[in-house]
Amino acid sequence: MFNLAMQVEQVTRKPHIPMLEEDNARQGFFEPWEFEAVLVRLSEHLRPPLNFAYLTGWRLRSEILPLTWDRIDIEAGTVRLYRGTDKNKAGRGITLPQVLKDMLEQQWQQHIDSYPECPFVFHDNGREMKSFYKSWRRACQDAGLSGKFCHDFRRTAVRNLVRAGVPERVAMMITGHKTREVFERYNIVSAGDLEEAARRIDERIAPSMVTKTVTMDETPTSAVAPHSPQVAVMQ
Repeated sequence: MFNLAMQVEQVTRKPHIPMLEEDNARQGFFEPWEFEAVLVRLSEHLRPPLNFAYLTGWRLRSEILPLTWDRIDIEAGTVRLYRGTDKNKAGRGITLPQVLKDMLEQQWQQHIDSYPECPFVFHDNGREMKSFYKSWRRACQDAGLSGKFCHDFRRTAVRNLVRAGVPERVAMMITGHKTREVFERYNIVSAGDLEEAARRIDERIAPSMVTKTVTMDETPTSAVAPHSPQVAVMQ
């Protein structure tokens, strides 16, 4: 309000208004078995857009469900969001992994055979899908995963891409994260990640280390401080 008033020169200054610190960032993501457990409990027409969300991290309601065939080049294996159609208004494109290319080829064949008038890649028997909240909530409950949200696919994709070795700059372009701060917030660490780190230390780092415990040469007692410890030498 004060910013608007200053723009039209109704006030010359604005007071300092302290803001409460926010700490509402979700930490949810899908482990592979959780995703499969929910997916099999959903209608068949809902599975393709959710697979797309799981692998790319794109926003379901604003980027995936409105996706139309004019933005897809199946032969080249690319999908593009036009400038102004994504949250950051910058537009972006991705090259499809083979699993998504195969899926979109099936969607295209269905489009040609049964729904040639429907422009949407993902639809419900030729009708545009805008939300499927009730079906999603029921599938999560049946899978014993109440409290999961579709937006958790954003965190899941970031986590999976980073752990697959995709450079963070490229992963940010795929998922559409504009700032490093938000991207890093989505890069969730799980207990399984910590266990994997311990396994990699045992397999790849520890074998290259040789530890020897040696005792210092004996010297007169008067020249050595009481309770001199042994020394571990790493070679």
